[in-house]
Amino acid sequence: MMIAEQFFPTTVYAKDVNLDNDFFAKEIVAWSKNSEGLKKTNVKGWHSETNMHTMQQFKPLVDELFKMQNEVFKAECLNREPRIGNMWANINYPGSFNRAHIHPNSLYSGVYYIKTHPNCGKIVITDPRPGAQLNMPTRVHGELPKHLWREVHLDAKQGRIIMFPSWLWHGVENNQSNDIRISASFNFIQDGFQ
Repeated sequence: MMIAEQFFPTTVYAKDVNLDNDFFAKEIVAWSKNSEGLKKTNVKGWHSETNMHTMQQFKPLVDELFKMQNEVFKAECLNREPRIGNMWANINYPGSFNRAHIHPNSLYSGVYYIKTHPNCGKIVITDPRPGAQLNMPTRVHGELPKHLWREVHLDAKQGRIIMFPSWLWHGVENNQSNDIRISASFNFIQDGFQ
């Protein structure tokens, strides 16, 4: 009998929460009108300064992020306490997207979806194993099991938090809707690594 075990998995965590997204959206749009923002991986979109976690109006979201990160710390057998390294708002206008990137000097990164629509741009996560990119074997037709996927396209669902290891390459598809897509991104570290 063949024995099959899977080692070195990459876990992506998600959780749906109930927050006042209309309020967050209004605050972020107003913020974008008073700030030029930053140019990072965003193409044709707006990226706020990275101090969002210190702004009182976003405290309910920050509290939910800490609750979830504590659950992730427990699942990953991590000690110490989680700390937010930075956090920022994103507005992806129709036609905008985010190039693939990672988040250096962090432990866990993620996104919270504040305003979404169908076709507003999924988050795309790619296989992090460099060795897996060395060959592209042909496969049988049909749906492959998840452990054979080379990239994952996850829906941008309003009210959902997604967290993943900061070294995991990810980007955002082109917003093909007729409205803006609003999200908040963040990085967590362990206490003592500030």
